[in-house]
Amino acid sequence: MVSIAQFRKLALQFDEATEEPHFEKTSFRVRKKIFATLDKKTGRAVVKLSATDQSVFCAFDKNIVYPVPGGWGTQGWTIAVLPDVKQAMLKDLLTVAYCTVAPKQLAEKYRQP
Repeated sequence: MVSIAQFRKLALQFDEATEEPHFEKTSFRVRKKIFATLDKKTGRAVVKLSATDQSVFCAFDKNIVYPVPGGWGTQGWTIAVLPDVKQAMLKDLLTVAYCTVAPKQLAEKYRQP
């Protein structure tokens, strides 16, 4: 289980990551590009992944990590259910999402070999 506070701390650990409002949600951005959003009411986060990364993470458990329904999901936007996701997996999700949208020089620091 991951709390809202833990999610925020994990999302803001990346270089140049900022927290900003995004409609009725909170977004986490790097250089104005969203890599994650948080819906405090539902306890769900949405992260931006490549299609390949999305399929890998969703294969773990489709009840915890799954594509956003419709067109957004086909673009890599992926839901993580915070009360059910383990902190280590969420950290991996956020790292991959950050590296997906961050400029190459920022992402290099966090990429897994």
